[in-house]
Amino acid sequence: MADITHLPMEQLQDLEYCIDSNPPWVETIVLAFQNYIMMLGTSVMIPSALVPAMGGSDRFIQTMRAIQGALIVASSIQIILGYSQVWGLFSRFFSPLGMAPVVGLVGLGLFERGFPALGNCVEIGIPMLLLVIGLSQYLKHVRPFRGVPIFERFPVLFCVAIIWIYSLILTAGGAYRDKPVRTQISCRTDRENLISTAPWFKFPYPLQWGPPTFSAGHSFAMMSAVLVSMVESTGAYKAASRLAIATPPPAYVLSRGIGWQGIGILLDGLFGTGTGSTVSVENVGLLGLTRVGSRRVVQISAGFMIFFSILGKFGAVFASIPFPIYAALYCVVFGLVGSVGLSFLQFTNMNSMRNLIITGLSLFLGISVPRFFNEYWNPSHHGLVHTNAGWFNAFLNTIFSSPPTVGLIVAVFLDNTLEVEKSKKDRGMPWWVKFRTFRGDNRNEEFYTLPFNLNRFFPPT
Repeated sequence: MADITHLPMEQLQDLEYCIDSNPPWVETIVLAFQNYIMMLGTSVMIPSALVPAMGGSDRFIQTMRAIQGALIVASSIQIILGYSQVWGLFSRFFSPLGMAPVVGLVGLGLFERGFPALGNCVEIGIPMLLLVIGLSQYLKHVRPFRGVPIFERFPVLFCVAIIWIYSLILTAGGAYRDKPVRTQISCRTDRENLISTAPWFKFPYPLQWGPPTFSAGHSFAMMSAVLVSMVESTGAYKAASRLAIATPPPAYVLSRGIGWQGIGILLDGLFGTGTGSTVSVENVGLLGLTRVGSRRVVQISAGFMIFFSILGKFGAVFASIPFPIYAALYCVVFGLVGSVGLSFLQFTNMNSMRNLIITGLSLFLGISVPRFFNEYWNPSHHGLVHTNAGWFNAFLNTIFSSPPTVGLIVAVFLDNTLEVEKSKKDRGMPWWVKFRTFRGDNRNEEFYTLPFNLNRFFPPT
């Protein structure tokens, strides 16, 4: 026992830049562009699956207007629960033991986007996975340029560029000419005439698809998605704070973040994006992969996202990257986020049978229940819950299709009902309780105070 030296650590120390420290400007800009490239995978995948299902011409417009109305109504859930601090009050039931499976499932619950998607084009996906691991882990100490560990700092840019060129060669050489349509969609770089049909400039504006339509059924279904997003975002916030060498965000900061996310969903509804806003889990994992948790990098990457969304041709070029390339990246970054969740267990007593049962049951049900709901949906064209009330069906089917949400329900319920009083130390509450309030720890002001004196409009509570 004397040889055990890995004591619990409130903040990770194995990172180069924390949330308030910034790399040199050139490095910051390149890192920001890398964040933009990482974000593209899911941003392209979701519309690619959603738009064909919406139909063409008039049906597309009608569907988009219905989605707009549902997003506008559903955004009120996050805005109200966030800015009223209700979500913060609910977070008082959280503990390190309860959060570990939730944060873990934020990463592990996305396994379908990992190797199953990579397997759709193994000749691209496998080399990408091996290259990412090789550069970011085995060559991370190589510093060929001004002492900067370029392979650890920019693994996404190097790997995507190399494998993208490789996939361009395969496409140009006719490797997929006689392959099934599914293989061509996954592997080709010129699928669906993406670049040729994209406009040079595209300026989004509110209500570009016409006035939104409002339906109770659609709104309730979207509300369930918003609730799921709140749970998943809360887990991602916890993971991001740890990977940025910050303390766990207090209840006030969690609520504030959820409120701003609600504003984002409201804008999504007004501009007709087709989907709502939520946390990019892959970019959270990228913080740990690059060991850079700088807030400035993320802010500049948002500028890249806005810039390339207006320049349609350039955005389409990057959007032509085959998805198995991203799937290989997801295998690494989603796994990293999952392990960050499990790291919260260091503050608990894992020699306690109570804690072992709660952790194991939360993780197992968090994976198996959503899997069951999703598998049932595919052949039957309706969810497991199938009553005459469509909104009720959509609500429950959405809730139980989310691994972090199922994990939260199980973990928080068991953690707050099983031997609560005599298990405070085992649950990690002596360490956790000081992070419940903004003024509970002096470091919170350093990490979570808003810029430009905006705290006067959002005073800590």
